[in-house]
Amino acid sequence: MGFRVTSFKLQVTNDASHVTRFAIYGIALALFVGCVFRFSLTGGTVDPNAKTVFVATFPNNASLVNPNLSREFTAGLKDRIQSQTPLTIIDLKNADYVFEGAITNYSVTPIALQGNDLAAMNRLSISVRVSFKNSFDENLNFDQTFSRYSDYASELNFTAIEAGLMQEIVDFLTEDIFNKAFVNW
Repeated sequence: MGFRVTSFKLQVTNDASHVTRFAIYGIALALFVGCVFRFSLTGGTVDPNAKTVFVATFPNNASLVNPNLSREFTAGLKDRIQSQTPLTIIDLKNADYVFEGAITNYSVTPIALQGNDLAAMNRLSISVRVSFKNSFDENLNFDQTFSRYSDYASELNFTAIEAGLMQEIVDFLTEDIFNKAFVNW
C-alpha cells in the first residue's frame, strides 16, 4: 500500500514499489544525516571544526629580490584559501591552520643554448619554503620547499614580461601549497 499525491489530493495506491522506494530513501537519508562530514571544495578537505587560518607574510630571502614578490605571493595564498575554503583569515598564530615561511629563490637562468653560446630560452624560477601547522591533525603538518618556473624566449625584454611570469608562477605555487595542505597529496 502506498500514497500518491495528485492535484493536491491524497490517493491510496496498492503499488508496493512506492513503499520500497520510500523505505530505501528513508534509510539513505538516515545514513546521510548520521555521518560526520568534512567540508570539501575542489577536492580539498577542511576539518568541520576549523574556522580560522593565519597566513604570515612570506619575506623574500632570495639573493635576487623582486620587490613585489613577497606581497604578491602572500596575497595569492590568502586569496586561494578564501576562495576555496570557508575559513576566515585572522592575524593570530593560534589559528586552526597556520602558514609561515619565506621565498628562498628567485632566479633567471639560460636553459636552451644556441650557437655563439647565446641562450634561446631563459627560465624564471621561484622557490618558497612553507611551514604548515594543522591544529586538528599533527600528521598533516609539513615543512617543505615548493618550486615552480616559467620559460620565455631570450629575445623578450624580461622587465616587460616579469610581472606576468611572476603571477603565473605564484598561481602554480599557491595551488601546490593549497593541495598539500588541504587535498593531502
